[in-house]
Amino acid sequence: MTLAFSLAVAVVFGAGTFLVLQRDLMRVVVGIVLISNSASLFIVAAGLTRGPVPILPVPGGDGASVSDPLVQAMALTAIIITSSVTALLLSVVYRLYVSHDSVDLTDISEAEVREAEFLERDTYPEEEEEPYEEPGQEEIEERSR
Repeated sequence: MTLAFSLAVAVVFGAGTFLVLQRDLMRVVVGIVLISNSASLFIVAAGLTRGPVPILPVPGGDGASVSDPLVQAMALTAIIITSSVTALLLSVVYRLYVSHDSVDLTDISEAEVREAEFLERDTYPEEEEEPYEEPGQEEIEERSR
């Protein structure tokens, strides 16, 4: 692994870690994507060898001078997993935005605390205004006319 690849992996991983520690959920998702991409970049950089591609056979060669195809397959698998996890995280963030009108973790946690307090009281504020009463016999007869 060369110094340039090492620095690139470190910078991308550091930026991803910084974004994961933020309060905004979109930044957290982008940080997770950057950390996953730094892992893919690390895998590719670790398997970096100079040689012909493994698809083309070398005539009369023993195959020792070709680059390792396993590293490329692992990187491709990591990219596919990252894209599916990103899609899942974005759908969760969108659902939180629709339900809470915010993607800030502080606002969402305050809304969850308020909802938990309402559930502990076992009643919502809208229900306290008009209690439900059973209709009397006269009201039932008036409705049936």
